[in-house]
Amino acid sequence: MTNTLHRYSEHYAIEGRTDVAPVQDDYIVFAMSTRSLNDDDLVEKYRTFARLALRHHPVNVGDATKGGVYRPQPHLNPLAHWKRDHRPDADRLINDIDGHTTMAAVFSTFEAMEAFVRDLREADLGVSINISAPMDAARRCCQEVGIKRHSVEYSLGFQGRVERLPDRAVLEIGTMCGHGMVSHHLVKKLLDWIKEGRRTPREATRYLARFCICGVFNTARAEKLFENARTGAP
Repeated sequence: MTNTLHRYSEHYAIEGRTDVAPVQDDYIVFAMSTRSLNDDDLVEKYRTFARLALRHHPVNVGDATKGGVYRPQPHLNPLAHWKRDHRPDADRLINDIDGHTTMAAVFSTFEAMEAFVRDLREADLGVSINISAPMDAARRCCQEVGIKRHSVEYSLGFQGRVERLPDRAVLEIGTMCGHGMVSHHLVKKLLDWIKEGRRTPREATRYLARFCICGVFNTARAEKLFENARTGAP
């Protein structure tokens, strides 16, 4: 089970809707071990996972206990937040892996995700691999790389008093952190700032990505959603 199943998309939110294209830029691959079962030499296995992912230009890679390639710095004060270095730090991610955690890599194209899964099959790391993507895409990926799919899990969507939820743009961006560490209020504030020309979509996505401790926040998709909100595109 993964909290990334609850990423909101208007395509799936309205039953029978056909005028909104399905998600085609959000593919996540996880790796996790079981204690005392397949956790021998685990640090090197996870570092290999990260290195293989980086070959295929992921938009984010994460260690669930330390953060993603975009992460906060404990020695900086809040005033530094808006002017700091926005570049991802893959070396720090790899070097900080030190034991049991969950690793994740996020891709914006099916082809990159498939190529990464193919590399994982050849590497045979001996840990569990989970693909979080539209079911048709996950099934196709397994078929094309020669993997027998073990099981399928999916979200039943949002239930209850959904009229109390934020608007579509806020939900689509905010739910890309399944643990709720990306504040919907901050997303709304950044949407307003982008429309006012005070921040760019790229800057806004980097601010938000640091709050997602698992590193599954899709910066490429978020940047596109911010730009669509700015221009009024559907």
